[in-house]
Amino acid sequence: MSVLDLVKQNLNHIKFNDQYRTIPKIGNHANKYIELNGLKVLNLSSNNYLGLAENDFLKQYSIEAIKNYGCSSGASRIVSGNYEIYAKLEEAVANFKHTQKALVLNSGYVANISLLQALAKNATIFCDKLNHASIIDGMLLSGAKFYRYAHLDMQMLENLLKKDTSNKIIITDTIFSMDGDAAPLKEIVRLSKQYEALTIVDEAHATGIFGEGRGYAYKEGLSGEIDIHMGTFSKALGSFGAYVASSEDIIDYLINTARGFIFSTSLPPAVIGANLASINYILKNPHLGEKLILMSDNVRHFLKNLGFDVGNSISQIIPVILKTNKAVLVAQKILLEKGVFVGAIRPPTVPKNTSRLRISLRADLDDNDLELIKDAFFYLGNTL
Repeated sequence: MSVLDLVKQNLNHIKFNDQYRTIPKIGNHANKYIELNGLKVLNLSSNNYLGLAENDFLKQYSIEAIKNYGCSSGASRIVSGNYEIYAKLEEAVANFKHTQKALVLNSGYVANISLLQALAKNATIFCDKLNHASIIDGMLLSGAKFYRYAHLDMQMLENLLKKDTSNKIIITDTIFSMDGDAAPLKEIVRLSKQYEALTIVDEAHATGIFGEGRGYAYKEGLSGEIDIHMGTFSKALGSFGAYVASSEDIIDYLINTARGFIFSTSLPPAVIGANLASINYILKNPHLGEKLILMSDNVRHFLKNLGFDVGNSISQIIPVILKTNKAVLVAQKILLEKGVFVGAIRPPTVPKNTSRLRISLRADLDDNDLELIKDAFFYLGNTL
């Protein structure tokens, strides 16, 4: 069988199992209301949690950066693709995360792969089974020995830590992207100290939301207890790219060894300008995330009362677990007809038999939007 024949066979298998994906036709980009295949719908599938992607403050910083520095850096940071606002951004991030130093990378995916490739060659990695795909891929590419403990299972993590005497790294999402639940960071920190493990947290879905926007580790009072903080600008912060915040030694080591950093053209000035603006905006508006979490509690309670399974979500991400691929696709279509767009998440993104709608709430929703959401899910609950 040729490679092309195998591709066709695998595509047919994906379609047969209701896992086929297409790129939707979308107008109005990341706005609260978008045009989806010609329909105007409320967008509950975006990670633009604070609505900052359309924020005039960020736009102005971005425009000024283009005027001052052009459209492209033209090289990697360590060659000639550096400019002064990069240093301003990294200083702002380090202060924001209360660390000695920070490094900006081109995406969350690149950041996690680069971190693990650089740090884990002679280590053993301990990873929550529901960590983001970028962490899984980073472990695989690092060539390191690794264990995946059952989701949030601290007893299993400790048992694994006891078995292995090599250099240890514990890595976890703080807020899990498909479940909206939180890692037990206090217990992870305790175990890391007891078993001398380096800790890495991925704050992609917590940055801008928890702990006055500084992240879930900050909310839990653990910023200084975590060795490496990773997060993104592409979700609540409304822009693009990622950061790693840590000690001066760790950041300097990454600059010298992280292949995803060394061999990538740096982010364009417009993005760096928007990123710097987003940090400044959160510092001036530290309680935006609190409003979003209160709203999420309200919606979550409503969905539970309708009999929907929303897992253990505590965040702006609310799964509605319907188990089968077909049920999720049918539910998504029903909600679209009621004017609400929610992502239909299926394996391999989530484990088998846990297919779900993934609701991403956003801070710019008003009372009318919330009524629309509740009416749509009430109708869905009576239709399925």
